[in-house]
Amino acid sequence: MRFLVLLTILFVSAAQAAITDRFKSFLRTTQTARGAFEQKVYDRGGKLVQESKGSFVFLRPGRFRWVYDKPVDQVIVGDGERVWIYDRGLNQVTVRKLTRALGATPAALLAGSSDIDAAFELSDAGSRDGLEWLDARPREPEAGFERVRMGFDAAGVQAMELSDNFGQTTLLKFSSLERNPKVDAKEFRFEPPKGTDVLGDR
Repeated sequence: MRFLVLLTILFVSAAQAAITDRFKSFLRTTQTARGAFEQKVYDRGGKLVQESKGSFVFLRPGRFRWVYDKPVDQVIVGDGERVWIYDRGLNQVTVRKLTRALGATPAALLAGSSDIDAAFELSDAGSRDGLEWLDARPREPEAGFERVRMGFDAAGVQAMELSDNFGQTTLLKFSSLERNPKVDAKEFRFEPPKGTDVLGDR
């Protein structure tokens, strides 16, 4: 009996190490990435309340462009120093310093620095839907969300699942993921359109 318990502990520890090592390897070997995404937001009762899609590109650390198609019609740009959130419908831009905007956020998992352990507690979340899942819980109590789960297959990260403090779940599915493409630094610059209201840490 003791042997079986020990064997189980060793197996779980090995599995946990495997998925966390796989994630860290993904970070080490992926400097840039480009792809498309589909996003679905569910309320506490599991009802679909929002659906959107778009494209993204990132250059680690801290530079990314996340573009939502209509009807959301929003652009989020990290230029290495600040994060710009541009809402075309409202004609408004919100700016935050990168260190404040990233920190222990889901964006930090993909586009942040390699020091993930300082911001998140990582653990194995098992297999589901043909993917191996990693659970990342923020160490910062004011992060605004409870956890992020990332789903991997042989090609890399394929999905993210965010559970926030309001009981909502946001599911992101990635497609056409290209690792380490050549990217233009201009993609990570943002100049507010003339007449746009700019709020925040500009």
